[in-house]
Amino acid sequence: MILVGLTGGIGSGKSTVSSLLADKGAVIIDGDAITRELQQPGQPLLQVIAERFGSEVLDQQGALVRQRLADIVFNDAEALKDLNKIVHPAVGKELERRLTEQRATDNVVILDIPLLAENPRKGLCGTIVVDVPEDIAVQRLVNQRGMREDDARARMANQASREKRLAIADQVIDNSGTLDNLQSRVNEVWSWAQTLPHVVDDDAGGRSEV
Repeated sequence: MILVGLTGGIGSGKSTVSSLLADKGAVIIDGDAITRELQQPGQPLLQVIAERFGSEVLDQQGALVRQRLADIVFNDAEALKDLNKIVHPAVGKELERRLTEQRATDNVVILDIPLLAENPRKGLCGTIVVDVPEDIAVQRLVNQRGMREDDARARMANQASREKRLAIADQVIDNSGTLDNLQSRVNEVWSWAQTLPHVVDDDAGGRSEV
């Protein structure tokens, strides 16, 4: 496989880029999607979250109310640390399972991880960063996701800075323009990704080109 990291701050449009790359033929392994799957009612992970943060983070059907959980953790550094300790190991295990399924293939595998700058991963062939100015990201979160501005900015404050993300980029996708502009840039980055050497990613962080 060709393993490429994809990251971007909240509100950057990373999911749109991921979808466009999937349309090109990339296999997407999405950290956020895995997290949502593992937090569904009946999943052991959700039970642990409710035990730590209280039943008020669940609705009457037992589903996670993400905004309630966000209101707790994005205003309390210790609570956020506890949530990460609960969630990250479970997500990481499932992510590695999906990577194992792809190792022997010729696929371009996009590892879509929001916190890649905060938690660097060895063994990547390259890294794509989706970038927009902070004010544009906030505006999109408010207008498109219905977030409160203070919530959006609190979440941004708990992520790596824009500068730190850009520092790890092999390719930057500017998503501050039109969808046509974005599509054109994604086409360029897809062509680049296909030229990268195949690798075998391992848990020790090694890289074997084949």
